[in-house]
Amino acid sequence: MPLMNQRAAGHAFLKGMYEDGYYPGHVVDRAKAILLRLCARIEAERPADLAALYALTHAATEESNELEADFHAAGSEIETVARDLIGEDFWFVATAYGFPDADHEELIATRDW
Repeated sequence: MPLMNQRAAGHAFLKGMYEDGYYPGHVVDRAKAILLRLCARIEAERPADLAALYALTHAATEESNELEADFHAAGSEIETVARDLIGEDFWFVATAYGFPDADHEELIATRDW
């Protein structure tokens, strides 16, 4: 189902990771899919407040945690640059869906990376 939010639909998720050969495209594709599913869940569930948004972002972050092994298997890892890029896209999602006051760190508080 296509995203209704035009900002999210037109966003180049994880662009910096795609542009850097260190990150395997097939694993970055999985990370992007997690972010797109997060957008779809926000559109479907319409969180009423930050607590509800954080519940959704924490679930997506936990799903992202599982990618670490895939990055390692492909000779890569979720290191500083990747952490920043992923975190920035979680922040983008929050702001695109009307939560500009979301805490950057709380959005991805359940991360292992």
